[in-house]
Amino acid sequence: MPGFTAHDGTTLAYHEIGDGPPLLCVPGGPGRAASYLGNLGGLDRHRTLLLLDNRGTGHSDTPADPATYRRDRLAADIDALRTHLGLDRVDLLGHSAGAGITLAYAEQHPDRLASLVLLTPSLRAIDAAPTPADWGAHLSRHTHQPWYADAAAALTAWSEGDDTPANRLAAAPLFYGRWDDQARAHAAAEPDEAAPAAATGYGADGAFTPDHTRRALADLDVPVLVYAGGADPVSPPHLVRLLADLIPGARYVEQPDAGHFPWLDDPDFLVDRIRDFPDHRPDTADRGPRG
Repeated sequence: MPGFTAHDGTTLAYHEIGDGPPLLCVPGGPGRAASYLGNLGGLDRHRTLLLLDNRGTGHSDTPADPATYRRDRLAADIDALRTHLGLDRVDLLGHSAGAGITLAYAEQHPDRLASLVLLTPSLRAIDAAPTPADWGAHLSRHTHQPWYADAAAALTAWSEGDDTPANRLAAAPLFYGRWDDQARAHAAAEPDEAAPAAATGYGADGAFTPDHTRRALADLDVPVLVYAGGADPVSPPHLVRLLADLIPGARYVEQPDAGHFPWLDDPDFLVDRIRDFPDHRPDTADRGPRG
C-alpha cells in the first residue's frame, strides 16, 4: 500500500490502480474510505486512479490533532500527495464531500491544479442544500417501489437525529439510481468504511466560507467538469447546475436516472465523459438545459 507523510507527520495511504494519465481521486462520506469508489465504473482502463484514504479513514493513520479533519484543512493532504508524486499540477476528482475538499484545494492552490472533476458534489461550500421540496419530489418518484415505506421511515428517523447503521441501510435505496445486488452490497459496506471522528471533524466550525469560495470559483482558470446524477437527492441537478454556473467555462454533465453513485448506475456513460477530460469535447446534449 503506497503511503506518504502529511505536513503534520501523519502517514496517509493511497491506492493506485489502472493505466494512463494520473487522476487523484478524493472520496467523500465525509469520513468514508476510498474503497467505496471501486474503479469508478472502469475508469481505471483509461486513467491511473490514485485513490486517497483521507486522514483517519481506510489505511491512513489517525491524526494527533482532530482539528485537521476539517474540510478546508484536508486540502493540505492533497498537496502533500501531489508533492510526493512529483507533479507540478494535478488532475483532481472529488466525489460528494470529497468534492468539497477539492474545492478547498482550488481556492488555496489554483496554480497547482490542472483540471477538476466535481462528481455529484456536496454543495455546502457554496451554501446550497436540497430543500424539503427537493426531497419531496425525489420521494414521490419511488412510491411504487416495494422498499419505499421502510426507506422513507428510516430517512425520517435519520433526519431527526437517529443516525444508526440500520437506518442508513434502510434508507439507502433512495440514494441509488438502481437498487440491485450491486447497490445493496455497496450500501452494506458503508459501516466498515466509515470513520465517525473524520465525519464529525469535516464540518467543524470554520470549515465553510461560502462567499470566499464563490469569489475563488469565479476566478478559477482551469478546465472543470461538474457532474450531476439526474435522480440524486443529495446533489440535485438544479443545484449542481448552480455550482457549474459559478465557474467560468465549466462543463456540466447530467447522467439520466443516476443516483449519488453514478458509476454504479451506468458505468459506460460516466467513463465516456470523464476518461479524456479535459481534452474530450462532448456534444451539446451532455450539458442539458441550464437554469
